[in-house]
Order: sequence, then C-alpha cells, then structure tokens
Amino acid sequence: MRLAVLDIGSNSAQLQVVDVVAGAPPLSTHAVKEPTLLAEELLPDGTLSERGIERAAAAVGRAVAAAVRLDVDQLYPFVTAAIRDAVNRDLVIERIAEASGIRPQYLSGEEEGRLTYLAAHRWYGWSAGRLLLVDIGGGSMEIAFGRDVEPELAVSLPLGAGRLSREFDAAEQTSRRQLKAMRKHVRGTLSEVTDRLRWEGTPRRAVATSKTFKQLARLAGAPPQRKGPFVRRSLSRADLKEIVPRLAKLTSAERARLRGVSQARSGQILAGALVAEATMAALDVDSVEVSPWALREGIMLRHLEAVAERPALPLQPLSRSDSATVVPLSTAVDH
Repeated sequence: MRLAVLDIGSNSAQLQVVDVVAGAPPLSTHAVKEPTLLAEELLPDGTLSERGIERAAAAVGRAVAAAVRLDVDQLYPFVTAAIRDAVNRDLVIERIAEASGIRPQYLSGEEEGRLTYLAAHRWYGWSAGRLLLVDIGGGSMEIAFGRDVEPELAVSLPLGAGRLSREFDAAEQTSRRQLKAMRKHVRGTLSEVTDRLRWEGTPRRAVATSKTFKQLARLAGAPPQRKGPFVRRSLSRADLKEIVPRLAKLTSAERARLRGVSQARSGQILAGALVAEATMAALDVDSVEVSPWALREGIMLRHLEAVAERPALPLQPLSRSDSATVVPLSTAVDH
C-alpha cells in the first residue's frame, strides 16, 4: 500500500509518500512541495486574504494531482495553525475541497505535539529515556515531555516563527528595542508552562523538530540535508546567542543568502531563532538534537499502528487456588 500525508502549512503544502511495509520505518519515497506563503496573507482581522485562499487551494490541487500520478492509495490531508486558527477557516477548507477534491482535516495544537513526540520517540527508541520535544512551526510552538510512547504532557503556544515575525515586524532588519519586546513576549507566554515542565524533572534528551530548527542548525554548521537523516545534527543555546543578533542586522534578502536559510523562510528565521533561544533558556536546555522525524511521520506511524494489528498470541490465563502447592524448581527437576 502507498500512503501519503499532505501537510498544508504557512509556507507550503508538502506531500510525503511512503510505501507501507509491515515492520519497516516510514521512510519517504517521494516528496512534493508546493508554496502557499500564507503568513503574509493574514489580515488584521485574523482572516486569510482572498489571494491567500486561492494560493492555498491551487497548491493543494497540485499536490493532490501529484499524489494521483504517484499512485497513492490513501491520503491524509491536514492543515496546521495558519489555516486552523484563521477566522475564516471553514471557508478556506471549503475552497480547498472545491479546488482539489479532498477535504483536509485539522489537528489541535496538542494533537500535533503528541504526534510529533511519537515520531521523535520512535526515532530515538526506548534508550531516549525522558524526552523533551520542542517544535516551532509558522503559527504555533508545541512542547511535549515524557518517557513512554505517549507524552505525559503536550502543550501548544502561539509562538510560531511566522506569527511573531508578523506581530513584531521582524521580517527585515530589527532593532534592539524590537528584539527586547519580542523576548519579553516569548518569556511571558512561556511562563504559563515552564513551572509545569520543570516539575517533570530534567530530560535525558532534548529534541527539536521542524524546518525552523533544521535551518538554524544548518546555519550553526550542522551537515546539510543531502547527507541524509542518519547524520547527527544539533543546535546549542550558545549558537543561538550568536545567530540572533547576526540575523537582526540583515534584510530578508540577505538572510536568504546565508547557508541553510531558504528564501521562503528568510523573513521569519529571526523570530524562530529568538523563540528557540528563549525557550531553551526558560527550560534550562543547553543543546538540542534535531530529529529528522516530526509531525508527518507521527501521523504515518499512528496509521501504521492501526493497520498492523496482528492476531493475539495464544496466551492462557494461569489460575491459582489457596490450596495450590508451589514446588521449587530444583525439586521439580530432580523428579
């Protein structure tokens, strides 16, 4: 079976295709990206502009056409915060359905956090121990914490890189005053959950996901994506302390020429770096590992769990009675 996930986000509609094999990891065989650029189409009243709606509908239409060409059997399309939180969300989804023939779903921020945590936990395995996950998207940031497959805590905060870049006018050169105001806002928003997270204890492994973290890690010297998913990539708070003031002095065009920074995200990379730095500081995290698996892989893994159910082993209950005599193993062997 060929399964695909279509992630309709603030920057692009991304189609990820996987050939499902029992017991195999959901490694992508094909990936298609169509630009949406919705961050710049959000109006002051919280609605997406007509141009943004048309762009999103057209992008999804092209992605669905690619899924058909690639012989995808099942498709899970979903929107993230850029559309989920828009005042005219229902209209946007209806227009996408009319243009593409599919009706995308939307996950809550907490659900996104839980599925992203599932993917990261599965990537690092049981040896990960207590795992802290941070994911910075365009409209929101998700934080999850736990030791098992399901996190003990998952929260979503309105600290997406695109959202803050727009609110604090940080797409271009940014003053110290603007940075100070942004930091104050991020810290204030984080204060709602930091005490709860600290109460959970010190994580054994801190993990970051999302394109924002991948580009920041690359900017800090991590190997490029063409080296594959099995190369270790990390990002430290010390790196971010150098990156933030450096980015603040540059225009979006100049940022786009930096190593690892794409043109589509050049206007929000500064806000993403500042959110990452402030979050790591608030949670006393010095460094994070960048996980190659995130929300799309989490959705695929959840689906595979559902379809991979096998007949139960023929286990038999063991009944005991008060009069039962327990025979030592050594005695049983002797006789």
